Amino acid sequence: MSEGVERAMRVLELLAREPAQLGGVATHLGVHKSTALRLLQTLEAGGFARRTDGGWTVGLRLIDLAQQALDSLDVRAVARPHLAALGRDCGHTIHLAQLVDDDLVYVDKIEARGQVRMYSRIGRTAPLHASGVGKVVLAYAPASRVSRLVDGAPLSAYTPATICDPAALRAELATIAAQGWAADDGEFEPLITCVAAPVRQADGTVTAAVSVTAPTVVASLADLRAVLPRLLHTTQQISHELGWSGP
Repeated sequence: MSEGVERAMRVLELLAREPAQLGGVATHLGVHKSTALRLLQTLEAGGFARRTDGGWTVGLRLIDLAQQALDSLDVRAVARPHLAALGRDCGHTIHLAQLVDDDLVYVDKIEARGQVRMYSRIGRTAPLHASGVGKVVLAYAPASRVSRLVDGAPLSAYTPATICDPAALRAELATIAAQGWAADDGEFEPLITCVAAPVRQADGTVTAAVSVTAPTVVASLADLRAVLPRLLHTTQQISHELGWSGP
């Protein structure tokens, strides 16, 4: 990768997090301000960066390209009306996450009604071993992927409830595969709970999942389990529209 391209990528990652002043960009790259300014002006000319009163931020072209990339994911387009209906019915936050290589990415979200907005956002990754959607996808993944991701990498502890032991996680995945859904009771974020179910492609593979999520002060895990029939119906509808013919 060329030095210029690498620097441009680092600048865009920085600006995507928050606006930055010229000096902050130069410090981030470890270059002189004049070099940072030339790079920012090049990005600005292409629509990838723009100047605001708060400094430099991402440009509208980059936002548009990101939206196009999300829209190109077939599961997102198919799932959207079903997610909206599920959200209207249960009132909680609805997430759709999809596997991209070895990363599970939130590709759509329906906000809860009348609740505090959750930190989760479209484009953020979900830990495969410490989230409802992640455990669902892992539970139906090929053995080689499970071995690589469960046994071949450290399992980070996000909260005291995170399952960090490979053997315990494998037992949890076996239970999920047998029952057809997963739960996350504060494993990724404290005081956040969810239930999740798989979305199947036409060949039956699971590369996406839908979750119903709420703060524990709003709904306990027992409360969310009551939503499971509606959630499972939703994921079955999405799967069938994607070409799956199973029950």
